[in-house]
This record gives sequence, C-alpha cells and structure tokens, in this order.
Amino acid sequence: MADRTGGGEVRLILGDQLSGAHPWFAATDREVTYLMVEARGELTYAHHHRQKAAAFLAAMRAFAKGLERDGHRVRYLRADDPDNAGDLGAQLAATVDELDAASVAWLEPDEWRVDRALREAAAGLAVPWRVESTQHFVTGRGEVGDFFAGKKRWLQESFYRHLRRRHDVLMDGDEPAGGRWNFDADNRHPWDGAVPVPVPPRHDHDVRSILGMLDAQGVPMMGRDPEGGRLQVPVTRTDAERHLAWFLDEALPWFGRYEDAMSREHPTLFHSQLSFALNVKLLSPREVIDAVVARWQDDPGRYPLPAVEGFVRQVLGWREYVRGIYWAHMPDYATRNHLGHARPLPSWYWTGEVEAACLRACVGQSLDTAYAHHIQRLMVLGNFALLAGCDPDEVDAWYLGVYVDAVEWAQLPNTRGMSQFADGGLLATKPYVSAAAYIRRMSDHCQGCRYDPKQRTGPDACPFNSLYWDFHARHRETLASVPRIGQVWRTWERWDEATRAAIRARAAEVLDRIEEL
Repeated sequence: MADRTGGGEVRLILGDQLSGAHPWFAATDREVTYLMVEARGELTYAHHHRQKAAAFLAAMRAFAKGLERDGHRVRYLRADDPDNAGDLGAQLAATVDELDAASVAWLEPDEWRVDRALREAAAGLAVPWRVESTQHFVTGRGEVGDFFAGKKRWLQESFYRHLRRRHDVLMDGDEPAGGRWNFDADNRHPWDGAVPVPVPPRHDHDVRSILGMLDAQGVPMMGRDPEGGRLQVPVTRTDAERHLAWFLDEALPWFGRYEDAMSREHPTLFHSQLSFALNVKLLSPREVIDAVVARWQDDPGRYPLPAVEGFVRQVLGWREYVRGIYWAHMPDYATRNHLGHARPLPSWYWTGEVEAACLRACVGQSLDTAYAHHIQRLMVLGNFALLAGCDPDEVDAWYLGVYVDAVEWAQLPNTRGMSQFADGGLLATKPYVSAAAYIRRMSDHCQGCRYDPKQRTGPDACPFNSLYWDFHARHRETLASVPRIGQVWRTWERWDEATRAAIRARAAEVLDRIEEL
C-alpha cells in the first residue's frame, strides 16, 4: 500500500493501458501515486473466457511490478483485496480520500462505458481532474468521424489510403509502393501443407493462482484453463517483443498468402497473434508497422509486398478505422439490429458440442485457447450466426467474452458491423455470408465432415448451403439496395419454384434443430 501523499496526484491506469513508453513514466515523481484496480465491474461486465481474465490480470500485475522497480509509487488492488471497492469510479474516489490527493488524472479510456463512468465519478470529486491521451493510436478518437462527415458510406479503403499518404507508409512518392494500394487478390490461398507452419514462442505464465482467486471470488467465466495452468499469451513487454520478433522472422513472409486460410491441424497458421499485446498497449501500432515495413525494405525477396501490405492494412487501416467507427457512433451503435434478428445463439457456442466440423473446430479452439484468427471469426462463426438470424446482442456478448484480445472498441464494430451487418452497411459493403463452397475452398474442415458441402437439400446437406439461400430470400427486400449481391438474386431466380421451396424447407429444418447440428 502506498503512503499518504498529502496533496499529491492520483493517476489511474486501466488494464488495457500498459505502455511503459508513455510520457507519464519517463521520470519518477514521489508526489504521484499510480492506481491500478482489478475491479469486479471490469471482471463481470462480460462473461469472460478464463484465459482472457487471467491474461489481463497477469499483464496488469507484471506492469505494476515494473513500475515499482522503476521507482514509481503504485497502489495496486487485487480482486480479493478487502479494500477493493469493486468499481473503478468508487475506487478512484476512495483512493483520493485515503491519500488526501490534490488532483486526479487518467488516460483516455478506449471503451465508451468506462469513459462515461469515470467522468461521472469525477464530477463528484472535490479535487480537479484531467484526461490525457494514451498516445498509442495513430489517429485520434474523432478522426474517422471527421473524415467521413456528411458521407453515407464509410469505406475503410479510402481512410486507409489517407493514412498511408499522411504517415508515408508503403509509399513511393505520391503513389503506393508496387503501384497498388491493395493486394487482397494475392492473399486468398488455401494452405496445402507445402509451407511448414512455424511454432510460436512459448511464454509459460503460471496463472493457476489467479484463476483460483477468481473462482473463489465467484467471478463467472467461460472456456477452459490453459494447458497445465500455463498461459501462452504475451503479458509483458519482453514477451511482446519476443513474439513480434518471431512473427517477423518466421511467419510474416507467408502471412499474406495464407491470411484467409484455415487448418484443423494448425489453427493459427501464419498469423501474428499480437492483438492482445497491441490492445493492452505492450506494443504500439506504429512500432509494429515500422518493423514490418523495414523487413520488406531490407529484404523484399524474402518479404513479399502482398504479405507486408496485408498486415499493414490490418493494423494501420482496419484497426484505426474500427476504433473511429466505434467512437463516432456510440452508444447507439451497440443497439443496432438492421435485419431484426432475434434467434438465441445456439448453446454449443459455449460447449463446442456440434457435429458440423468447421463449427466444432472453430468453437472448440476458441473455448480451448481464447483465440481464433479473423477468417475463423468472420466466415465460420459469425457467418453461421448471421445466416441463422441470431440476435446481435448475444453474438456481441459471446465474442466480447470468448477472445483474449476482445475489447469493446475493436470487438463491437467487427462483430455487429462487419460480421452481423446489424449496422445496415455502414461498415461493410455487403453481408459477409457464404455457403459451404467458401469454407471448403479455404480449409480442410469439410474433409470427413458428416455433412456434404456439395448438397443443398436432404439430411446430409451442409447447413451453410440452405441457410445461405434462405438468408437472402427472407431479407431480399431489406438487401435490395446492396449492389454487391446482385448475382445472388439472379442465381436464385434461375431455379424453379420446387428447387427454391426444397432449399427453404431444408433451412427451416436446420433452424428447427439448430441445437442438434
């Protein structure tokens, strides 16, 4: 416990603000006390995966110890500390009173609900308070909103190009490096085993005591413990640097080519798995972008431009863009349901007990490791939920809880907008749905599955096939103005009425027995 400051400042650090490079920490100041809280409200606002909860607490504890080693004053309250008020705002007020502090500061929260809660709590304080930038993101909160002001469609590609020019990333003067802004067409190859998959570094953090404490505190959680109780997520700056070096050395050369591929044997393939480290700010997006671009500049033969551009687009383009979407449209964004979907999410999203091979693999992996890459999340798990008409509130809650990197500013636009089309196309240019053909082409999941990916009707037909056509049929009026799906309607109209009726009957059967797929 910190000593009384008698007029000093309390600075709150949130669990996703673990950047030792922030100017706050450049020098020690004995008049400053850094407050970190394992707040029950943060542990229970979502039904978190066990490994997610453990990763956040392990990272917070490691960061606090690092601050103390560097000579900073730290007031750290664990979830089982009897002095823990359980709520960030209440704890902030209690600490100000306890230390007789003269002022309060915190860094800009990334989540709307936390920002609102802290400002409401601060309004009741008798001392001045201020909010400072985390200095983490490439753009400010409002930059995306300002860029698209007055425009109906908020196309990520145009904002991405703006950022490339503004920050001189992968540019050749005024033109994009390689003469193209986007190498997506080069990055859609299934993995056939010809290129060995590199083994990610092990981090081996023993989190059994953390999980035991959370269980003793009655914190509801989902998913499974890490194997042997040892978490493989990078939770320190050293971990994150080592993981980034591994990605650059071993995986980046093949990342682009196979970024949309899926494999039962190698579920992570060539993905960086750096999203947790980025989202809690152990790494900055600019340092990661610069490191990736430097590899291409130094050795373009080993590091092809499509791989490098594909990764840069995810971090500089997509990550900054979805954050801007979030801040421009909250809190209304979290309630949007353009398609009026209301079906409960099947219970097997929490158990993995489903026969369809792709769903079993992706749900099972998520429950086992708290991780899935973007195509597994979008084109298997999200695809099924959208085709089945699941309530976007339930889809949001599952995604926010299950993944170790899930923080609301990133999860909500990706799920409600990109995956579920619940924002009516603000973010995505069309619903990201597919029949079994896409999954069959980009993965090995269909091999040996009890469902036939080539059949649309009958008891052995893959559920994705009938649901795909039924989705478009039941939403035809709503989606009529979406320009990118005209071919779907033309194909549907070419079939005779009996064929269409049989497909929709199969879809109804699938939905009736959705818990037994």
